Amino acid sequence: MTLRTLAVVGTGLIGTSVALAASRRGVTVHLLDRDESAARTAAALGAGSPGPPPHPVDLAVIAVPPSAAAPVLAEAQARRLALSYTDVASVKAPAQREILAGVPDPRRYIGGHPLAGRERSGPLAARADLFRGRAWVLTPTRLTSKTAFDRALDLIALCGAEPRVMRARTHDDAVALTSHAPHLVASLMAARLSEGPPEAAHLAGQGLRDVTRIARGDSCLWSDIVESNAAAVADILTQIQEDLGAVLAALKDLAEPDLIRGPEATAKSRNILVDLLERGITGVEELDTDPGRRETVAPVRDVGPSGLDKGAGGRDMEPTGLDEGAGGRDVASAGLDEGAAGRDVAPGGLDEGAGGGDMASGGLDEGAGGRDMGPGGLDEGTAGRDVASAGLDEGAAAGPDTGPGGQARATARPGSRPGRCAPREPAR
Repeated sequence: MTLRTLAVVGTGLIGTSVALAASRRGVTVHLLDRDESAARTAAALGAGSPGPPPHPVDLAVIAVPPSAAAPVLAEAQARRLALSYTDVASVKAPAQREILAGVPDPRRYIGGHPLAGRERSGPLAARADLFRGRAWVLTPTRLTSKTAFDRALDLIALCGAEPRVMRARTHDDAVALTSHAPHLVASLMAARLSEGPPEAAHLAGQGLRDVTRIARGDSCLWSDIVESNAAAVADILTQIQEDLGAVLAALKDLAEPDLIRGPEATAKSRNILVDLLERGITGVEELDTDPGRRETVAPVRDVGPSGLDKGAGGRDMEPTGLDEGAGGRDVASAGLDEGAAGRDVAPGGLDEGAGGGDMASGGLDEGAGGRDMGPGGLDEGTAGRDVASAGLDEGAAAGPDTGPGGQARATARPGSRPGRCAPREPAR
């Protein structure tokens, strides 16, 4: 299957980068954004034509933040914008539940999350090669059609990315660890700088800059992302809190004079510090390998109805178990152990697993060249201004290595600063 026409809803970093990659491969691209100036900027860069298409396109890419993905998709389907639909949000399970329960035709939809991005946001930061060599997660449901699955694979191929098929919930748990919690940890560290002595900034080296770099991500977008994946992020932060408590106790003990704490207490506290540092070294070494490639990759086979891949002997296998997609493109299965063909999965049940990379703006963390991708992988906004169709712009929100899906501005949440995260209407 070959894509001829494409619509991109949300012309931020990720949406515009998708449009640039597709247009340079001869695809006719239509650009839609609530902020018309963002769409015009993307068009001026050669990403496509601003405005809706005269007829349904082959595929529509919903490039908005997690909380807006389902309503924007429902509106797009009601307008018959496209024959098939995908998104680039960095959190999949909540939107998937909404989509299965409420969109006009969930068969035409397949969730997606390109794990690439940049620290800059908006269409002016977009690059046609942003996704080259990066993981792009697909999260099909039990209702996803073969046609929607194949069109998403075609888009990934056009962008030069590597498809990974995962469960939505697994994906969300993974990006909580690789993108969402790291962003909050970076923000916690960066927040200390504004309260430190003036001299501290003059003594900051590359290590501090590396640790805090992703804290620059748009606060409204990241609030949307983290809230959408709150339970999984809280689990990771709870584990960090436990480790931090042990380290804090050890440091306070070591701060006491030797005569007070004694040699045994000193050795115990030092061991706690060394153990944490050693575990950190072991964890960093995990980043030198590609988890998706650890799985056994089967030769590509015919993909059957509903996105099922026909296994040996013509046996249907669940799309989440696909190791390779149509056209011989590798699709990492992420170790999913789907059973015999066509097993029913409860709505929202194919709950996905994240694969490989900010997504948004950051392994899930970074984009090409090792730049942090934001969890949503999308980042929007004209001239570096965070803009989002539907008020959110998944995208470049600098996230840790993921390449989460990122987005630009997010919908207002309780407690938001006035004027910062005001709700906006979906992109038209």
